[in-house]
Amino acid sequence: SFGGPGLGFMAARQDMMRRLPGRIVGQTTDAEGRRAFVLTLQAREQHIRRERAMSNICSNQALCALRAGVYLTVMGPQGLREAAELSLSKAHYLAARLAELPGWSLRFDGEFFHEFVTDAPVSGEKINAVLKEHDILGGYPLEDGGMVWCCTETVTREDMDELVNILREVG
Repeated sequence: SFGGPGLGFMAARQDMMRRLPGRIVGQTTDAEGRRAFVLTLQAREQHIRRERAMSNICSNQALCALRAGVYLTVMGPQGLREAAELSLSKAHYLAARLAELPGWSLRFDGEFFHEFVTDAPVSGEKINAVLKEHDILGGYPLEDGGMVWCCTETVTREDMDELVNILREVG
């Protein structure tokens, strides 16, 4: 992640467990028998002998992992499936709508999940500047003039239709 936030998921054999950097989260049950997650196998050196610690990567990464763990737990397998299916269908809807615009095309004709690349008659920078005026986060402009678009389950059909209507006026 080039220094940015990451979850730091990794696996190790039991005999290597204490050599892992950072904090290890384990699954247990609480006093009422519910599934719970706890920090386990924390090296005390991280708290009392920091100058000799084998790792000091814990604080921010642990918060990212906690957030992801909470999200995954709350969503559950069915919720994740529904979010993925919504992202897929919405991305394909937006791709089809963008490809209808004069001068626009999908760069690749293969399968895709929730991200796709378009080519447009105007630059990605110009597209994003116009969208920014409407408080819309646009795509990611590529060096060769293409644009990467992404849809998630949170994007509404009205949002996508508004985006397409604005882009119709741009190019």
